[in-house]
Amino acid sequence: MQLRFSEEDEAFRREFADWLAQNLRGEFEAVRGRGGPGDENAFFDERLAWEKRLGEAGWTCIAWPEAHGGRGASLAQQVVYHEEYARAGGPGRVGHIGETLLGPTLIAFGTEAQQQRFLPAIQSGEELWCQGYSEPNAGSDLANVQTRARLEDDAWVLDGQKVWTSLAEWSQWAFVLCRTDPEAPKHKGLSYLLVPMDQPGVEIRPIQQITGDSEFSETFFDGARTDAANIVGEPGEGWKVANGTLAFERGASTLGQNILFQNELDHVIEAAKRNGRAQDPGIRQRIAEASIGLEIFRYNALRVLSQAGSELPPAALINKIYWATWHRDLGELAMDVLGPEAQLLEAAPYELTRLQRLFLFSRSDTIYAGSNQIQRNIIAERALGLPREPRAV
Repeated sequence: MQLRFSEEDEAFRREFADWLAQNLRGEFEAVRGRGGPGDENAFFDERLAWEKRLGEAGWTCIAWPEAHGGRGASLAQQVVYHEEYARAGGPGRVGHIGETLLGPTLIAFGTEAQQQRFLPAIQSGEELWCQGYSEPNAGSDLANVQTRARLEDDAWVLDGQKVWTSLAEWSQWAFVLCRTDPEAPKHKGLSYLLVPMDQPGVEIRPIQQITGDSEFSETFFDGARTDAANIVGEPGEGWKVANGTLAFERGASTLGQNILFQNELDHVIEAAKRNGRAQDPGIRQRIAEASIGLEIFRYNALRVLSQAGSELPPAALINKIYWATWHRDLGELAMDVLGPEAQLLEAAPYELTRLQRLFLFSRSDTIYAGSNQIQRNIIAERALGLPREPRAV
C-alpha cells in the first residue's frame, strides 16, 4: 500500500494548492466549502463560473488522457488533487458527473465522433450532465428499468420516468439507460443513450429534501428525441456500458471525501470546545472513535487504490457501507454535541447551520448508491462467497 508521495507528486500538490489559494478569493470567496452533498443549490451560478475557471486553467478532467483534453495524471496525482481541493474548501463541482462518469465512459466505449463532440464541452465546463439510471421500480435492481426507446428514422424516441436525477434542472444532457428491446431478457434489451434535456418531451420535477434543497429530481420522458448516433455501444449493450460507468464512480475522489469528512469532524470538535461538551467523557470518547474511524477509512481507500485491476478487490466492497455508517454517526454526534442548540436556527432567513445540514443529509448516506442492506448482500456474496439470498420467483 502506497502511503508516501514522490517528489514529483508533492510538486504537483504545491502547484495545485498555490493555484487554489490564488483563485479561491475575490468573486469566488463566497463559494468556499459550499455546494457539497445536501447543499447543491447553494451559489449555483458562481459555482458554474468556477467550473469554467477550472477548465480554462486545465484543472478539470486531470485523469483523462492528454489526447482527450486531460493531464494524464497518475493515480497518486489524482489523490493529491482531490485532497488539496477539499483541504482548500473548493466548492461542490457542478461538472463532476460529466467528468467522472460520462467522460471516462465515452473514452472507453464511445465513438471518435462522440468523443470529439462531448468531451471538450465537459472539460471546459460549458455543458453539464446528469445520470438517468434509477426509476421508481428500478433502484438497486437497475436491470429492471422500464423507460423505453424506439428507433424512428434517424432518432431514438424515449418514453418513461427516471428518479433521483442529480443536477437535472441545470444539465444540458443526460445519459439514459433504457429498454430498446422489450422482448429480450432484462439484461440484454438495454441501451445507453445520450439525450438533450432542453427539448419538448422532457419534464423535470425537483424533489424537495428534508434539508429544504432539491438537488434531486424526477425526470419524465414523453416522446423525447435524440439523434440515432447518440447511442454508446451497440443497441442491447447498455448493461455492459452502464456497468462500465459504475466502475468509474469510486476512485481517487474517495480521498477527497475523506478530507471533507475531516473538515466536518473539525467543526464538531470546535462546537464541543465552544460549548463545553468537550469536557464530557462520553462525548470525548465518541470524538476519538470518529477520528480513528476516519483514519481507517483513509487507509482502506489507499489500500484499494493500490490494488489496481480490472475487478474491484474484496476490500473495496466494504467502503460504501463503512463511510456511509460513519458519516451518519457523525451527524448524530454533531447533534449531541450541540444539545438544545441543535433545535434552533440562528436568525432570519432561518437557514440550516452547517452541522444541522450535516445531520439531516447524512441520514440518506446509508440509502443512496446502494443501501446498507444491499451492501451487506454484496459483501456476503461477492467477497465471502456465501450463497445468494433467495429471490422471489
